[in-house]
Parts: sequence; C-alpha cells; structure tokens
Amino acid sequence: MTTEYPPCARIMLRVLATTDLHMQVRGWDYTADRAAPGMGLARLASLIGAARAESPNSLTVDCGDHLQGNPMGDLFAGGPGPHPMFAAMAAAGIEVTTLGNHDFNYGVEALENALETAPFPVVCANVARGALAAGAQDDPLLLPAWTILDRRVTDAEGRAHALRIGLIGLCPPQILNWDARLLAGRVGARDMIDAAAAHVPRLRAAGADIVIALSHSGIQPGPRRPLQEQASLQLGRVPGIDAIVAGHQHRLFPGPEFAPGGGIDPRAGTLHGVPAVMPGFWGTHLGVLDLALQRGPQGWRVDGHTSALRPVAERGADGALVPLVPESPAVLRATAAAHARTLTHIHEPIGRVTAPVTSHFALVADDPAVQLVARAQAWAVARALRGSAQAELPLVSITSPFKAGGRAGPDHYHDIAAGPLRLRDAADLYLFPNAACALLLNGAQLADWLERSASLFRQAVPGARDVPLLAPGVATYNFDIAHGLRYAIDLSQPARFDADGQRVAPAASRIRGLCHRGRPVAPDDRFVVASNSYRVGGGGDFPIPADAPRLLETEETNRDMLVRWIRAQPAVDPTPAPGWDFTPVAGASVVFDSAPEADPATAPRRRIERAGAAPGGFARFRLHL
Repeated sequence: MTTEYPPCARIMLRVLATTDLHMQVRGWDYTADRAAPGMGLARLASLIGAARAESPNSLTVDCGDHLQGNPMGDLFAGGPGPHPMFAAMAAAGIEVTTLGNHDFNYGVEALENALETAPFPVVCANVARGALAAGAQDDPLLLPAWTILDRRVTDAEGRAHALRIGLIGLCPPQILNWDARLLAGRVGARDMIDAAAAHVPRLRAAGADIVIALSHSGIQPGPRRPLQEQASLQLGRVPGIDAIVAGHQHRLFPGPEFAPGGGIDPRAGTLHGVPAVMPGFWGTHLGVLDLALQRGPQGWRVDGHTSALRPVAERGADGALVPLVPESPAVLRATAAAHARTLTHIHEPIGRVTAPVTSHFALVADDPAVQLVARAQAWAVARALRGSAQAELPLVSITSPFKAGGRAGPDHYHDIAAGPLRLRDAADLYLFPNAACALLLNGAQLADWLERSASLFRQAVPGARDVPLLAPGVATYNFDIAHGLRYAIDLSQPARFDADGQRVAPAASRIRGLCHRGRPVAPDDRFVVASNSYRVGGGGDFPIPADAPRLLETEETNRDMLVRWIRAQPAVDPTPAPGWDFTPVAGASVVFDSAPEADPATAPRRRIERAGAAPGGFARFRLHL
C-alpha cells in the first residue's frame, strides 16, 4: 500500500477531541433545571462542524466518561434501546471513543447494553473480561484494544493518499477499587503503560501508519508508578504512539494549568515530545490537534503539530457565560425524546425543606448540603446495622462537598430554595451513583483520615495576610467532613499529606480537639464510620487501612438512600449542627473564591467579608482566622 505515496508527501491531519462529557448532551443543567450555555455536546458539535470545514483531513474522537454524570445518565443506564449519549455523539460526528472510569459506575451489564447501541468503534486495551492473563497480549479483553480507520486524505498539492489511522484506548485500573461491588470477579484491569506497550506494536504490525492513544488518564509529573491513575505523560515514552488525547482530570492542556518541565510542555502541547491535548469536561472545550505528517523511507511520521483548545462559551464583563456557537440542531433532534423524559423524571416530588440549602461556604464552614447527605448516610447505616454487635458503637458519617465551584465555575454550587424537594434536588445533593459503606476504625485511623482531608488548605502562619486558602492541585470533593465529631483545623501547621495523598510530613498534625459528644477521642476508641464506595475503594488516596473491617456495603446508591431518608421526614430542617472549625491564627487571614451571590451572613460563626471580584466570574472572600 505504501508504494502509492510519492516521495516527500506531506499531509495535515486534524484530530478533533472531546472528553469527560458525563451525559451533558445538551446545554441544560438537570439538577438546577435551567439552561447551561457553557457546556454540552450539542454546542460542542457546532465547534466540531466549523473545525472540520477548515481542514480537508479530519478525525473526531472522544476519550471516555460519557455515560454517567447527570439524571439522564441514571435514567437511561442499562437500556433498553439506543442510548441517548451515543445518539448524540453520532449526530456530533464522533467516530471512535474509549471507556472512562465512570462508564463502569452502573456495572458491566448496563455498560454492555449501552455499548450495543454505539454506532462507532469503542476501544479499550487494559480492561479484561474476568481475570487477566499472564501477559497483556493474551488478556481476554472486554472490548477491542484498538481499531484502524482507513482514510483517503489529500496533500498540499491535492493528491490523494491512503492513510491508516490506529487508535488505542486506555482506562484507569482503579475502576476495580472504585466500583469493586459491581466489578469484582467480572473484569480485570491492567496497568495502562503495560497494556499500551504490548498492543501498540500489534497495532503497527496490523498496518497502522500513525497511532493515537485515547488515554482516559491525566497528566502527572514524575516517574512512572505501577498502576498509575494519571499516566498520560508516561504514555509519551511508549514507542510507536504519535499523539495523545488525554482526559479524566477535567483540566485543560495545553495551557497554564500545568507547569512546564519533566517532559511536560504546556505551551507546545507535548508530553515527552508527543503532541497531546486534554479538552476539559462536560463539553466546555474542543481539543484540536493538527498533525503534520511526512512520509519517509520508514513510512509516515509526525514532523510538526499544533495543539489548541476552543471553548464553547466565554465570560462576559458581568461574569455571565456567553455562548460562542449555537447548539447543533442534529444533536438536539437526536436527544429530544430523552430530554423530555428526563425533565418529567426530575420533577417528581420527594419531600420538603424548611430553609434554603446552599454550598457557597462549604470549604470554610459547617455546610447544610454536606450535613444533609451525612445525616441520611448515618440514618441508613444505623438502620442496616440494627441488632448487630456494632450497633452500640459511636457512628461517624463522613462525606464531602460535591458542588463547591472549582473548575466547574461559579455556578457550580448547591442552591435549593425552601419548599418542595424534587428528585432533581436529590441528584443535585449527591451527584454520583456511589453506594453507602461502613467501616470499623479506631480513633487514630479516624484522625489520620481527617488529616488527609485537611491537606486541602495551604499553611497560614501568624500574621500572614490574605493567603490563598486552597493548596494547588487539590480537589474539593476530597475535603471529607466527619459528622458526629467536633474538631478544629490548625492552618498554622503544615499538612501531613500532599494533594496526591502522599504522606509528606508524618509528624505534622492539623486536627485539634477531636471529640465525640464532648469526650476527647482516644487512639484506640472504636467507631463505625459511614462513607461511600468511592472513598472506601481508594478514591482520593485516603489513608484507609486495607484490612479495616467492612461492616456494610449496600446495593442501594447514596442518592436513593438520600431520597428514602427525605421521604421519611415530615420536613427536612437543613440547619447545620456545629461540627468543625479553624483554630485561631493570630493576625492571619485567608482568601477564597465563591459564587458572586454568596452571602457571608449564611455562615455566622465565621468572620467572612467580601474582598472583590475574582477571575472566571467568581467573587473573592476573606476569612479572618
């Protein structure tokens, strides 16, 4: 086949990329029941169409985490019939995808039912059906490891060429931990680098002229680690990979979110010299990789590239999102019936709440949204353990803020009005299909858990003014709060753990005055600790002992549990009980960002004041310690 290419043929191949769509097929927020102009595949599809029109040789790919993320995903999990996300992706022109970790959230059967309706190849090289084999080449894979697309492309002189484009998919092996209750014994997961190293040569041997890795994995500096979750940088060292589409981290690459060095070039958009792109999440950005391909004696190679991101919206002068493109009529038509069915579903009444529920100050004060989930979780676990030997032990319920701004923007907060509660409110309060779990831990282990949580914050020594509150690289959903305990966090001390959960200062301690019902918690005190399957399965890299006795793991999701608890109440009072605090730090203050409408009066136990505007449409606030 290669003999038909003239010497020195040069072509430009445009790779358009999406990732982490999380069921955002349209610009609609189902938990808030309002338009969301800054996200959605329908709007992204318009960008895809425009980018294709600019280039005669293009390919559109996706990088996983498409089937879970909002009430539509929950409603259509497992079928039957065509899945609305795959219908939307086909209408948008996506041609190949891989699996992300959240695509396994509903179990293998639900995943396979959805995949039967996918009208394009879905590839994944490191997830096996059942146990792994002795070597990656022999794994009984759940899906094909790779695919080859045969294309007719044109060069700068208008001459036609045949190009065989190979695409390999990869997924974090941590799916076995995060969804253990659904996947144990059903699938195996191999290290992503090992799988790529085994299958890329096969892909080349099958005739691929170039190879693109669809890596549902983020970018983490440093050397390779076994079973690494964020392995896209290390993929750049696998021979035979010409380009990388990354995901999972919900971040943007190229761009300033990543520091240069160690193989990361955030200006050129390369990982160990390999062209790469990571286009955010929820359809906020389109990744555009333009690869200059030159044919030499050994075949085609990449000898130049550009890597860029195109947003679907931008912030106006007032901080509001302004869409840059309209929604695609084709995607809207393809999902109209699913959208209407979802709207009916989310409006089902489930109860009442006596006061507003917001999460504007969830990172600095006792929060009503977090405590509602914690109370429901404690209620369900206590009922499940009734009559057991552990029923008389003190029960601590741990959960974290799910909507606290961050990369999702200043609209990403709970804001539920007093009055009727509907299913959409439960989906708003608990975004993920986790299951409730309970562990038996001692006081020392519980304190260590909270030390990991306290790594969310920077250090603020006495006299320090306006220190940015959040440490770099942290995720707000890793700020676990223990309902049922009283304690304070001392920001004058260094953190025991870093953002990745590594124990960097083993002797450091920020947790002060840890008490249960007024009594100091001793290291050998025993507690029933209620949490969720993601955290107990290793999500967030918390120091939960692997041998800690598991007392409970329900089949019921935390959200269904929350709905059941709400329905059992005459009315829900969301007033938060005193739980945690910051210790005073003389003369020190910290600053943090929240929604512009956030009202410090809703956190009366904190000295919070407005400190002006912040980038990205946020408002800045000052907390006096």
